[in-house]
Amino acid sequence: MKKIFLIAFITPLTVFAQNNLSDSAFIKRISDNILLSRASYNNLHTLTKTIGGRLAGSPQMVKAEQWGAQALRNAGADDVTLQECIVPHWVRGGKDKASVTYKNANGKTETMQLNVLALGNSVGSGAKAVQASLVRVNSFDELEQKKDEVKGKIVFYNCPFDDTLIRTFEAYGKNVVYRTTGASRAAKYGAVAVLIRSMSNSTNNNPHTGSMRYDESLPKIPAAAVGLRDVEKLDTLFDNNMQITAQLFTYGKMLPDTIGHNVVGELKGTEFPNEVITVGGHLDSWDVNEGAHDDGTGVTQTIEVLRAFKALGFQPKHTIRFVLFANEENGARGGKKYAELAKQNNEKPIFALESDAGGFTPRGFSFTVSDSSWNKIIAWKNLFEPYGGSDFSRGGGGTDIEPLNKTFGTPVAEFIPDSQRYFDIHHSAGDVFEAVNARELKLGAINIAALLYLVDKYGL
Repeated sequence: MKKIFLIAFITPLTVFAQNNLSDSAFIKRISDNILLSRASYNNLHTLTKTIGGRLAGSPQMVKAEQWGAQALRNAGADDVTLQECIVPHWVRGGKDKASVTYKNANGKTETMQLNVLALGNSVGSGAKAVQASLVRVNSFDELEQKKDEVKGKIVFYNCPFDDTLIRTFEAYGKNVVYRTTGASRAAKYGAVAVLIRSMSNSTNNNPHTGSMRYDESLPKIPAAAVGLRDVEKLDTLFDNNMQITAQLFTYGKMLPDTIGHNVVGELKGTEFPNEVITVGGHLDSWDVNEGAHDDGTGVTQTIEVLRAFKALGFQPKHTIRFVLFANEENGARGGKKYAELAKQNNEKPIFALESDAGGFTPRGFSFTVSDSSWNKIIAWKNLFEPYGGSDFSRGGGGTDIEPLNKTFGTPVAEFIPDSQRYFDIHHSAGDVFEAVNARELKLGAINIAALLYLVDKYGL
């Protein structure tokens, strides 16, 4: 009895160790293949330098979709489809400009130009500039305190990132509400335009655009982001009790909705073809940059995982979908359409992973999963340690896969690279190919591929 007991006790540990060794060996093969390939970096170069900024509805969006479909075919997809979805079509319409005038200590009028970018989906100022006194508020609470002062004026929202937060996405998450809803909240009290401190903690003066939305029950007023060095100058003027008049020229407008597409490559499952694992990034970007980190890296990592799996002869048990989502930036309609079609087709999405936090050095993943799944996942951490992606946490997901979680309860995860430099360039002119390091890009793809391999093999 004692001998039998020992065998029963040891055998599961032995099997676990053997599996762990085989998993480690296969992940090393994935790593070697990706690190020795230039495919991901070459794909990123084409997407950013040949196609460039690709806002939903633009001609570049169409070119990016065509490129993405061919790139997935070249990577070895069993099938490539285009999922049609209706997307918004906002255009910037011209070069955004702003300036302020004030009287210096000698009583002489001076003018200072501001580096600004209109916010996505915002209305333009019209043929003439919006010109009015500038009122600074540092929070929505302060807006409420000054609500009787803002009628007929331009509101300047100046709420800096909380630099004590190590994870910069947490700072962004706290502040982005000023960009998304600040215009309507100021319009409620009669403001004629808003200027927003850029959602950044950068050291340069590049303004950072991004999506905003209007309350349809309130007047729609122009809205623009201001570079941080100019924000510092404005603060100095306000701190010295200067009376400031601002001028704002913007030209943005919404055109009729148009047709876009999710671009979907697929590896068919050998055992459970109706159970679907989804991985992806979003193909669209803002118009003022090349969309390299946001989200060219997520797109090219997605394609690279497919290429590496095919190159290694990996045949997944479950169907894996490699999705280049449409319209994440100013409507999120691609992710919604993907989940909608999955429901219509009675699919069974068992896991979804998104890469949309830049292509910097891998740190790990954040998961929204059940307790039992979480216990399984944390047992894999040691397999990621050689590749930098072993920092696992709970509460992750992403804009494009959130609808799967809401519709089906699908377990979801987000790839987490180092975030310290991300908001230096996010939604600004600095998000270009040259800002991406090839090694970091490849390491991200390795970690993503490893997680997909383990989920496919062991399930959640």
